[in-house]
Amino acid sequence: MPATRDHKPHATGRVAAGDVTQRVGVEQMTARGLNIEELREKLIDAAGAEFTTYYYYTILRMHLAGKEDYKEICEDARLEDRSHFELITPRIYELGAGLPRDIREFADRAGCPDAYLPANPTAVEILTVLLEAERCAIRTWNEICDLTLGKDPRTYNLASRILQEEIEHEAWFIELLSMERDGVARPSGHFRRGNPGDAPHSKNLPFYVP
Repeated sequence: MPATRDHKPHATGRVAAGDVTQRVGVEQMTARGLNIEELREKLIDAAGAEFTTYYYYTILRMHLAGKEDYKEICEDARLEDRSHFELITPRIYELGAGLPRDIREFADRAGCPDAYLPANPTAVEILTVLLEAERCAIRTWNEICDLTLGKDPRTYNLASRILQEEIEHEAWFIELLSMERDGVARPSGHFRRGNPGDAPHSKNLPFYVP
């Protein structure tokens, strides 16, 4: 005789059958002590930072005139920040939240300062802005990893993948700024991406294979 739902320990829980106002994924994280509202807000702020950084990096890259090698590396970081935004945004909605409907509000609540083009846009000044933007991102995603470790495996996985690329970006800009400003070699271990924006850790590869 087939076992009934009552004999399957994971078949039922606090969320009633057919209830679309609650999420079992959220219920499970709450049971493990995760503050879901805090996580939602931090993810929206982090997504805002990635989105605005993509915008500001577009401008910064344009002004690295005559530094084609710098522009190429900046382009990798720029496109990967867009990938970070696209990777984490679905998770915000899965958690029952969403992006602000006004882009101005979204930009204002970004978790990192705007990466403005310096008034004196030399390579040193631009690389300094790029470096500090990456450092803010590292602090942001480390915090989200700490918040979700052992409580929310899905968000932890996404945040960890983003963090790996942000750490790489910091190393790239340390190498470039150190040589450009100080004449000191501090190698980053940088290898050229296969194509700009490949985002080896954060870009989701398509599932469909024709």
